[in-house]
Amino acid sequence: MRLAPKRLIPAFVLGLALAATAGCASTSRYMIGEARPAVAPEQVRVYFAPPPGRYEEIAVLETSSGSFTYGEQNKMDEVVGKLRVAAAELGANGVLFQDSAQGYGGSSVGIGVGGGSFGGSSHVGGGVGISISPSRKHARGIAVYVLDPPPVGAQPPVD
Repeated sequence: MRLAPKRLIPAFVLGLALAATAGCASTSRYMIGEARPAVAPEQVRVYFAPPPGRYEEIAVLETSSGSFTYGEQNKMDEVVGKLRVAAAELGANGVLFQDSAQGYGGSSVGIGVGGGSFGGSSHVGGGVGISISPSRKHARGIAVYVLDPPPVGAQPPVD
């Protein structure tokens, strides 16, 4: 079956979209407590130290930045945002950030040469491939429900 030229472009665009979404990483969840009704991601605060007062742990979350995210700050913003969304889906009002790490990846160049003969004719070919895919940022956090969260804009207590 041969695609007509009018159908070739939408099929190509669909293929690119599928390839782009195949590289999207999801956030994994390991439940360690009870989920609550979902909240808006904007209501989820990120804590880099245990929040003051009492809190309940809901789930361990792990995620990574996308395949085409460039820049360290953009990667960090993306993983923190994904942790907030995942926590909000579980009804958490906070994420206790645990750690982050740089994944494998980076740029590479490959060169190939080949040749052959058929029916008295010789053929030689070559090619160069370049990959400029950035490495991913991986992050882990714990979705928590803080029973008495500090007011928005409040500074954490100094020890």
